[in-house]
Amino acid sequence: MKCLVTGGNVKVLGKAVHSLSRIGDELYLEPLEDGLSLRTVNSSRSAYACFLFAPLFFQLYQAATPGQDPLRCKILMKSFLSVFRSLVMLEKTVEKCCISLNGRSSLLVVQLHCKYGVRKTHNLSFQDCESLQAVFDPASCPHMLRAPAKVLGEAILPFPLALAEVTLGIGHGHRVILRSYQEEEADSTVKAMVTEMSIGEEDFQQLQAQEGVAITFCLKEFRGLLSFAESANLSLSIHFDAPGRPAIFTITDSLLDAHFVLATLSEPSPNSQDLCSPELCRQAPQLQAHSTPHLDDFANDDIDSYMIAMETMVGSEGSRTLPSISLSPGLQPPCNSGPHSEEEDEAEPSTVPGTPPPKKFRSLFFGSILAPAHSPQGPSPVLAEDSEGEG
Repeated sequence: MKCLVTGGNVKVLGKAVHSLSRIGDELYLEPLEDGLSLRTVNSSRSAYACFLFAPLFFQLYQAATPGQDPLRCKILMKSFLSVFRSLVMLEKTVEKCCISLNGRSSLLVVQLHCKYGVRKTHNLSFQDCESLQAVFDPASCPHMLRAPAKVLGEAILPFPLALAEVTLGIGHGHRVILRSYQEEEADSTVKAMVTEMSIGEEDFQQLQAQEGVAITFCLKEFRGLLSFAESANLSLSIHFDAPGRPAIFTITDSLLDAHFVLATLSEPSPNSQDLCSPELCRQAPQLQAHSTPHLDDFANDDIDSYMIAMETMVGSEGSRTLPSISLSPGLQPPCNSGPHSEEEDEAEPSTVPGTPPPKKFRSLFFGSILAPAHSPQGPSPVLAEDSEGEG
């Protein structure tokens, strides 16, 4: 495989790598007839991302040597990110970038041709692997909205960088609401700040969603995709269904396509009922009960149809196939309904389901809250004596 990127497309490629680095620790590079595919998935299988660069994106694109099958490889994200670490340097000094894949030497060679004849060569070792694929269909989602990335980017600016999740919903008058997600288990004595942004329907290029629907997803990955789309001046489409079903974020252009599949919380935000009308609010408990998976029937979870990730390591004793449950390992039904301790939850990360389900498992996904065992069980004791007794 050999491809040559020139001009401003070098920075576009670097921005895509930066977006992927917000999700996974490994990069799957696969040359296809339709273009060069860059994919990644996070460790909990709750987020998947793919960039497909069309052959027209490159000045030169050769998927495979004539007479040979195309190579697939997996490399560490940090190694590939180090090549495109400084986006300012890419824009000011790099004139073209040449990427070649050599199966004999097991090296991915990235050459940066800079000004004044300077050439930087990066030899990155890789591993052969099977194709990483996610099965999803944006057309099957009943709700969709499309807006310029700049509009959505400005809407999330007020949210703090430490915020882990954000709730997106449709309010009165078809206004799109973005609200910071708050934990129900949080100490009721502490009043956390809630940030909410409202965007009018006229700011969207397309909006097909009923009032009252709301989903909650991780903000970190959303920021990465928005940053890329905004720098390329592209529109972003969001396809989603009921809470607990993955949300699909897409960018479509003549030179590239991007798909991000993010898990959503299976139970709606405690403040999500503020978005809906009285009629829809009465239907909310039915939606919540329908979308929350039962532990005894987790194999039939909706997320199964979204992700099939297979990975084969060269040099291993056999092929290691990831579970067919799309974004995370499967959940084994417990033998009894008794309470589990925090130590048991942390000792068995493989029991975490794919979409962020009940809050018991949520801290293992996003690491944004303390475990329930560390939260105070009641009001703090008052150590001072009664002031009236001093009289």
